[in-house]
Order: sequence, then structure tokens, then C-alpha cells
Amino acid sequence: MRYFIPVIVLAIILMSCKDTKSEQIRTAVRNQLILYPESTLQDLYKNFFQDYFGPGHIVSDTASAGAYLDRELASFEQVSGAYYESTGYNGNFFRVNLSVIKKGLISRNIFFDAFVRSVSDIQIITLEEWKEEWKEIDSVIYLMDLSLAGYEQERAKIFSLLEQDKYVMHHSEQFSNQYDPHYRIIEREIFLKEIRPQLPQ
Repeated sequence: MRYFIPVIVLAIILMSCKDTKSEQIRTAVRNQLILYPESTLQDLYKNFFQDYFGPGHIVSDTASAGAYLDRELASFEQVSGAYYESTGYNGNFFRVNLSVIKKGLISRNIFFDAFVRSVSDIQIITLEEWKEEWKEIDSVIYLMDLSLAGYEQERAKIFSLLEQDKYVMHHSEQFSNQYDPHYRIIEREIFLKEIRPQLPQ
């Protein structure tokens, strides 16, 4: 009997942790849909993906990444939306709107340096771990019954991609057309220490 009670307590703790994680996922989904009501499942996937992988999949060549940033900055005059937002439910990274550079709030070089350093020291999970993580996130989203545009097609597309051992997805066409996003991903501690203090409170 003395072993039975600790086992029950452990089971309750584990169930509580799972419920907490599910609620964190639901909160992250709700937050994105408040900011971007035209989001599809593909956009939700990208948000959670970025929370684990940051900008690592697009910074293999620093010089090319810098040139690409400069071209993108030259391609628009204004960007709507918040200056920054956290990714996923862990908040490991922040999406930082390129408007902070266009408005002179952060210099291009300081911003780019923070972006590049966000790739170093990332503890990236394995593809198999990400597949399991997404299954859990997907099951929570499924139960939310959100009536997202193209939901079934995009859900099948995501799982098909993962079965091919691929994982990178872009924003949906619907999202891109509606919001014309321009941002970079910056690691949480770098953002909070170096970028956030320079932005309006």
C-alpha cells in the first residue's frame, strides 16, 4: 500500500503537466488567431516550428542572409503589425518585425548581428522528436475545432511532409496576401537584453 500512493501522486502530476501543456498550446493558438485571424493550419505549424528551430534553417550563409535582408528592407515602405511576438508556447524565440529597422528604432547592423547570433547555441530537437511534438500539438488544435480554411488539406500536407523527413514550411498564401509579413527570428535572451529595451514600452 505504501508504494501505491506515490504512484497515484506521480500519475496525477504527470496528467497535470500534460493538461498544462495542452492549455499552453491552446493559448498560443488563440493568440495567433487574435493577431492574425486569417491564419491557416500551415501558419500555426510555422509558429510552433519556429519555437523549436528558430532561424537556423535559413542562416547557412551569413553574407547571403545579410544581402537578402537588405533586399527585403528595400522592397517595402511600411509593415503593419506588432513590433514583436513570441513563438509557439515556449517562447524560445521572438518574431521581430523589420519595421523596427525601417523606423530607425534599431540599426540594421545591431538587428542583423542579433539575428545571426540567434542561430548559435540553439539546442535543436531531432526530426523524430519534432514529429512527436507536432502530433501532440496537432491533436490539441484538432480538438479546438477552429474551422480553419483548407484545414484538412493542410493537415494532410504537413503529415506527408514529415513522413518524407522534411519539416520546413512557409506561410500560407492566404496569410502572405493578407499580412505581407516581414520579420526575423531572434532568440529570447538576446531579444530581451539587446532589442526589447530599445523599443517603445
